[in-house]
Amino acid sequence: MSIPALSPPRSAFQAYVAEWLRNPRGDVLSGILVALALIPEAIAFSIIAGVDPQVGLYASFIIAIVIAFVGGRPAMISAATGAMALVMTGLVRDHGLQYLFAATILTGVLQLAFGWAGLARYLKFVPRPVMTGFVNALAILIFLAQLPQFAGEGWQMYALLALALAIIYLLPRVFRAVPSPLVAIVVVSLIAYFAHADVRTVGDMGRLPTALPLLSLPQVPLTLETLGIVFPVALTLSLVGLLESLLTAQLVDERTDTTSDKNTESRGQGVANVITGLFGGMAGCAMIGQSMINVGSGGRGRLSTFVAGVFLLLLILVMQPLLVQIPMAALVAVMIMVSIGTFDWGSLRTLARYPRGETLVMLSTVAVTVATHDLSKGVLVGVVLSALLFARQVSRLSRVSHEDAPDGTRTYHVSGQLFFVSTHDFVHSFDLDRPVTRVVIDLTGAHLWDGSAVAALDKVRSRFAARGLPVELVGLNAASETLLDRLTAGGPVGGH
Repeated sequence: MSIPALSPPRSAFQAYVAEWLRNPRGDVLSGILVALALIPEAIAFSIIAGVDPQVGLYASFIIAIVIAFVGGRPAMISAATGAMALVMTGLVRDHGLQYLFAATILTGVLQLAFGWAGLARYLKFVPRPVMTGFVNALAILIFLAQLPQFAGEGWQMYALLALALAIIYLLPRVFRAVPSPLVAIVVVSLIAYFAHADVRTVGDMGRLPTALPLLSLPQVPLTLETLGIVFPVALTLSLVGLLESLLTAQLVDERTDTTSDKNTESRGQGVANVITGLFGGMAGCAMIGQSMINVGSGGRGRLSTFVAGVFLLLLILVMQPLLVQIPMAALVAVMIMVSIGTFDWGSLRTLARYPRGETLVMLSTVAVTVATHDLSKGVLVGVVLSALLFARQVSRLSRVSHEDAPDGTRTYHVSGQLFFVSTHDFVHSFDLDRPVTRVVIDLTGAHLWDGSAVAALDKVRSRFAARGLPVELVGLNAASETLLDRLTAGGPVGGH
């Protein structure tokens, strides 16, 4: 009987090559669609930041091309984003464009440092309700961002929008060879052009660049004063960018049932922003909307991100006469499709079944994000609220019961987790006026987590001692005993 030979494991290089070549047709088509959707977004985010549209467009194609090579999440799209643009506005207004380029380079350096430090592992502290709220808030923001496109528009805009949506949702029932959003953009553009429709087009969004950006260092003084100006902005940009990128990577992981290296992604974002700043672009990060377009249209590999960046460049420099003719109605239809597809509709059906605390966290994340238009603030509020609710829930699991022995000894049995939230009820669980001769506190089923727990235990012992009652502690596990010995070595802990 022969034993079949085991195939050797793939090398890291082979795995990397597979991330480029596993799905070439789907990646190329989805990348083209993403490039079209990037145009109005990049221009709009440039306007938000207070810079020329070419700054956002330069950033978008540079970041997409670079991250395709060095990122840790294949098929994820990174470019100029609204969350990052909001952070830049004050710096651009007060100090000018060159300081923005300096802050962008420093942002990349900080993200490289965070990536090498492995900070991505803290993503596990973002609870599921926060992730759900993050996704739902993003879907709402994507939809709300399309509403200004309807201002002052007539019936032709609505007719073209309805046609585009019909193609997007109905065409896949009979034809799937080409992504339906791409077909919708082509068909609607042709109709608008030949019918001379009076609708807003990409060309109405702003001036597009006509040449490649040049490599240059930011023209700022290399002084501590400059560092003091750009560092706070760069630190905020790096944290916001990594948070949005890592959460987007997590979402793409779930949508594609794959895994990705989050620390590699962090370093990749850093490299992309350093290069972007050197070529006159604004800082960027992962884009959930465009990433969902890419994945939903069949993009799975690095090639899709690369094609998005390269085709965006071709659109701007080579096919600009065609690009400016695309009606905004077609691109708005694509983004509405993205918002509908991104929203977790199942979360609405399960609101009544989920614990009230989780529902509160999800709704709070959505509300704060939509109110501030800042995904990082919404996630921060959701994480803090989750932590508080978790601490409150765990604190209720601690219990103190007692039993009396014939010799006058009262034994208190403590169970659960003792930390800063649960110590108040713990201290008031002991009957100090009970006529007993000796007190035993059995901590076999308990664990001391922090100085507050040690201080509370010390307070209980001191109160019994003030009444002339000795207290014996039994059942401490090794970790709790070590903490107790270390914190009480110099005397009582906390006030009495």
